[in-house]
Amino acid sequence: MTRTTNVSRALAAPCLLAIVWLTSPADGADWPQWRGPQQNGVAAGSGFPVEWSLESNVRWSVELPGPGSSTPAVWGDHLFVTCSTEGENLVLCFNRAGKELWRRALGSPVPGKHKKATGANPSPVTDGQRVYVYFKSGDLACLDFAGKTLWHENLQKQFGEDTLWWDLGTSPVLTRDHVVVACMQSGPSYLAAFDRSTGKLGWKADRMLDANEESNQSYSTPMVVGNADGSETLVVLGADHVTAHRASDGKEIWRVGGLNPTNHKYFRSIASPVVADGMVIAPYARGKSLTAIRLGGEGDVTKSHIAWHAELSPDVPTPAAADGKVYMCTDRGEVRCFDLATGKVLWEAEAPRRGGANYSASPVVADGHLYMTREDGMTAVLKLGPNGAETIAENQLAKEMTVATPVLVDGQVFCRTLQHLYCIGK
Repeated sequence: MTRTTNVSRALAAPCLLAIVWLTSPADGADWPQWRGPQQNGVAAGSGFPVEWSLESNVRWSVELPGPGSSTPAVWGDHLFVTCSTEGENLVLCFNRAGKELWRRALGSPVPGKHKKATGANPSPVTDGQRVYVYFKSGDLACLDFAGKTLWHENLQKQFGEDTLWWDLGTSPVLTRDHVVVACMQSGPSYLAAFDRSTGKLGWKADRMLDANEESNQSYSTPMVVGNADGSETLVVLGADHVTAHRASDGKEIWRVGGLNPTNHKYFRSIASPVVADGMVIAPYARGKSLTAIRLGGEGDVTKSHIAWHAELSPDVPTPAAADGKVYMCTDRGEVRCFDLATGKVLWEAEAPRRGGANYSASPVVADGHLYMTREDGMTAVLKLGPNGAETIAENQLAKEMTVATPVLVDGQVFCRTLQHLYCIGK
């Protein structure tokens, strides 16, 4: 059962009364970052294929030189993807016809520990002129669209070794001036911002919170929110808290705690928050907690800004948010559609399960459909309706471990398995 609780509305701080999305220069033909142009798991445009197989609607496929779990980034005719070989971290650039334009090596890889993880889990992010990539080894780099490395830093050499129990999962994000990486681990935990053009450290902010054991650790990716006054806010989930930070210097603005009321030792977080319509939706507690938080305020706003709470959430897939609704898919394929404002469950559905394969990729909303990729390379397409969702296709590619989120741009679907990259189109 899913329970929702409403909390009385509190006034936000005046400078944050009107919260809007950080506007990306990307349009419907671009997918500049892991969760799409607006960071909410929604694809613009229409005409996307809903059925495919290895024999049908595959425009092209390429075998990658090494494994990777990152989601591709697409801008114009350029598609960027990362992977690791036995000796190198690699970033590759393809054109939209599947031709490799270039590849660059960036440091020595650190292999993944888990069967569905690699040294190339973080997804690239691009601003249309440069692409930024990050690897488990701590290597963070910026390249131009011709493949020239503009700068290259290593966070672990600067700030200390990785203390995560498992595999690095967070992806870099772009603010107006910086590329920002969140390192949330046993210690030290911090946010670090590097100048987008030069790689010079702009600021570093500690993020050590009152969580214990594995609950200190997070694999989530921050969200970037634009404010009415032109400033930007970073929203970060991990260590039993959601925190908001000024993008200009990393200073904490507000926090919400209470995500781990029993002080559980092992509530590490994987799914990321999603922000829409002035609300943060935070999955937590290994799939047992979904909390909606109103943006704004100062200091500890736990008692005043929690809008609703549900006792079911994904552990790994990050929800999508569109048109006043939140679409949540659990690892086992349980789908819930929530009213964003109230937390009311509008409908429930089940995505196809086969052979125990779970869903680790995050769902994408596109043209009235929900696209959900399973770990065995199958993408289910659910047709969305006002009162529910119906599975209309089960699209199987090569049965390889797949945790990357599908990318939908210009009527095409790009699917990345551990070893291959596919372009799907009618």
